Amino acid sequence: MGMADLGRIETGGGASAVAEFFRARWQGEVSLGRLIWRDMLLVASALNAVASMTALGLLALDVPPLLALAGHFALVPYNIFLTLATWRTAERSG
Repeated sequence: MGMADLGRIETGGGASAVAEFFRARWQGEVSLGRLIWRDMLLVASALNAVASMTALGLLALDVPPLLALAGHFALVPYNIFLTLATWRTAERSG
């Protein structure tokens, strides 16, 4: 996702930009380094930290524990996607 892609997201590219984000990673069009370092370690880790802190905050507010668990585990599908996309890209790279 280059600077042109960021501009498309900011100017209302919306669903097509999101679909392109996932498609490019699934088809191995994004470098392995970008997938591992930026997408997994930086972005996914930050999102997971926010989800965990949100879940803890919800528990502190005495919401039902199942709601807090749902918030905590909401990003699992995204993490699985990134893991599989990285695996597929690594296989294609040799």
